[in-house]
Amino acid sequence: MHQGLLVDHAKQVLHRAGFVTSKRCDVRSRCFDIAARNGTVLLFIKMLSNIDGLSEETALELKRLAEYFYGSPLLIGEKARNRALEEGAVYVRYGIPAVNIETLFDFFVNQLPPLVYAAPGGLYVRLDEEALNEARVRKNLSLGAIASELGVSRRSIRKYEEGMDAKVEIALRLEEILDTPLAVPISLLTHHLSHQEMATSDSLPPLEQQAMSTLVDLGFKVFPMSQVPFDMLSQIQEDTLLTGISKSASTIIKRAELMSSISRVISTRSLYITSDEPKCFKIFDTVVILLQELEDLDSSNELLDLVNERAEG
Repeated sequence: MHQGLLVDHAKQVLHRAGFVTSKRCDVRSRCFDIAARNGTVLLFIKMLSNIDGLSEETALELKRLAEYFYGSPLLIGEKARNRALEEGAVYVRYGIPAVNIETLFDFFVNQLPPLVYAAPGGLYVRLDEEALNEARVRKNLSLGAIASELGVSRRSIRKYEEGMDAKVEIALRLEEILDTPLAVPISLLTHHLSHQEMATSDSLPPLEQQAMSTLVDLGFKVFPMSQVPFDMLSQIQEDTLLTGISKSASTIIKRAELMSSISRVISTRSLYITSDEPKCFKIFDTVVILLQELEDLDSSNELLDLVNERAEG
């Protein structure tokens, strides 16, 4: 399936589940394609036909972005290597869960979480070890009796009761023998704490160095980003600004539109800093400010007040 169609299908599923979604992020080298929110659930979603196409660098930036906004990164695809993704199974790439459209639909629309995950060697199930032990004791079955029934070692059954995951076929046979559900549902909502250090401005272009230094002087923590439509996140207490920087005010319209769409979904403001006199000080929902104006401010509150004033004007 073409990636554009994959994005469209995912958005249809999410809308049916009550999510609002951003415009598709179609800038080059992007770590996510859409942001989606339903109440307190915020997703940053990357679409790849083959999930093995996700690079470690992209995954790290995707997890960082999700962390800043207390959201969950998610990968949606069709295949891994040359095999189609199994419906109802979760795959993991660099710590990010990956599923196909059908599993996405089941989780968010039908509210049926997956029970199976893929790992080297096949498909596995996380067992409820307490339920397993209680069912075995209730039925008065020894470890050896169940092991014999399954054709595995007694040690394996003990390991399952201690929390070891089981292959799908073993899990199904255990549930059949003990007449009780044992599979633990898998959530697609994962929160990462990467504890990444804030990058220094030394590696940035001069204009971005100047803007970042000014924001830091105002009290903001600034996190440069490389695979999103904005250049950095500017954060102070509970306020986070999607921050773009450009010499020319005439080149920012498309990025400002994307930033506006994303900021609406994640409930924050977007700001564009330029060294060139802009024709207007608001593009869609993105506020535009001259670098000189920024440098004339004395506090973070003055900047936040200016952003709010122009956003609502």
